[in-house]
Amino acid sequence: MKPFTDADPKTFIADFHRSFHDELVNSDEDAGVIVDRYHTPDIVQFADGHRMDRDKLIAHTRPVRKNRPTGRMEVHEAVVNGDRIAARSTLYVTNRKRDLTMEVYFFGEFTPDGRMRRGHTLTRTVPAETVTA
Repeated sequence: MKPFTDADPKTFIADFHRSFHDELVNSDEDAGVIVDRYHTPDIVQFADGHRMDRDKLIAHTRPVRKNRPTGRMEVHEAVVNGDRIAARSTLYVTNRKRDLTMEVYFFGEFTPDGRMRRGHTLTRTVPAETVTA
């Protein structure tokens, strides 16, 4: 992963999510190794109110690997303050021949080497035609 401090915030967060997803779905490497490359051992993420530590995050990768969804993230805005980033984006996902569009609000803390230490994500599924930049 690229160092957190060397990138434009919009580019950093888009690249972080894209490369983590791509490694999970396009590799047979152990999911724990991939998770550890992108997250600290003490990672805690809250996704729509659900708490995930390292073990739960690894378990969450199983259905992703099985279903192999495709997608792209469009980051509309992102700001950094020290080791923290806040971003607003739209995620477009195709999963089992079904298209989903989600507004994503992300607040995270990263290490200087680009690994996530804490993350809070709120999402809302929306019809594609209502998405605005």
